Amino acid sequence: MRSDFCEFSQERDDLPVILAEVEKCAVYNSLNNKQRLRLRLMAEELVCMLPELMKDCNGIFWLENTGMEYELHVQATIPYKDHGSRGKLLALSTSGKNAAAYGMMGKVRAATEAMISYLITPDVPLIVPADSMHFAATAYYTYEWSLADYINRVKQKEKEESWDELERSIVANLARDVVVGIKGKQVDIVVKINFNA
Repeated sequence: MRSDFCEFSQERDDLPVILAEVEKCAVYNSLNNKQRLRLRLMAEELVCMLPELMKDCNGIFWLENTGMEYELHVQATIPYKDHGSRGKLLALSTSGKNAAAYGMMGKVRAATEAMISYLITPDVPLIVPADSMHFAATAYYTYEWSLADYINRVKQKEKEESWDELERSIVANLARDVVVGIKGKQVDIVVKINFNA
């Protein structure tokens, strides 16, 4: 099942519509209260970062599921209107402002902003916003950051501070994975939730 598409941009205030669409899908799929709450929390975490993206992007949100496997999708595209946003994003990615991306959604936001900057200036190498961030080329994405990959790297390094952050994270505890990737001229964010797990 796929939900309706919800558009977002600077000109549209559709964030409440996104949460309403998530609620509608939860009811339609007869999720129990715990599952509904979990889906709603993940949607809220994702929606909280959209206002920052909306300063420079337009996009769409949708939810889809196969059985008890759910995915929250955001597809962001950059309207190439002016060079002001280009300069602003370049300044953001090179200033070190994202070097300390706190929390899991902070890391998702940092990965997204780095990829948007790259799309605006593809002749400039992708700037990795922090040591904890790792971007890889995959069969599906030009560059990809994955929460599951980040968790595996933290486990391998056994960094106590990073492990504590993971244990406290709503996102890391509720999502099976969060993927941020560049596909063509857009940045995708996919939050994956498995209610069978």
